[in-house]
Amino acid sequence: MLPLLWPATVETAQMVGWSTLFTVLLGLPLGVALVVFDRDGLRPLPAFKSGLGFVVNVGRSLPFIVLMIAIIPFTRLVVGTTIGTAAFVVPLTVGAVPFFARLVETALREVGTDVVQAAQAMGASRTAIVRKVLLPEALPGLVAGLTVTVVALIGYSAMAGTLGGGGLGDLAVRYGYQRFETLLMIVTVVLLLVIVQLLQSLGDWVARRLSHK
Repeated sequence: MLPLLWPATVETAQMVGWSTLFTVLLGLPLGVALVVFDRDGLRPLPAFKSGLGFVVNVGRSLPFIVLMIAIIPFTRLVVGTTIGTAAFVVPLTVGAVPFFARLVETALREVGTDVVQAAQAMGASRTAIVRKVLLPEALPGLVAGLTVTVVALIGYSAMAGTLGGGGLGDLAVRYGYQRFETLLMIVTVVLLLVIVQLLQSLGDWVARRLSHK
């Protein structure tokens, strides 16, 4: 099984790794914006925040399998193809960004208002407050949110295998389902469980190390 499992595991790691990178680059500023532009935020713009919130809610409400199919033209425009590991980084990122943005928003809202008010009293700019107060104070929650997002991306990547995305999901479909190789299916499931458990444990450990409590 190793000649089949190893390439599929590498493909899954590539999909999840690149998707995680792009999700953080896009989802982190989006989550910060949801907090900063809120009615009680550092730069209140309620109408703009409502628009951002609507977009995020729409992105979160779509089942991933539907999202993959719906944005096939966009995927082809960005990557030039709709099959393979590289192509499915696009729907994985699009699906994960709204999810991660909400987790970022939740983590930032847990930062005490007294800390922010103290920074404002010392004359700190809005940018400085975000960079030096909100993000550092919310770091344990951000790490926990990122861990949850990576675990979700692993699940999404398995679904991507049903539409030609490669990885462990594709292996499970082609060999476990279509060829009735039950043992390979079981091994694939166990491997996914082990990967998720290791990542979750690592994320929890890092979050605890960063926590001030």
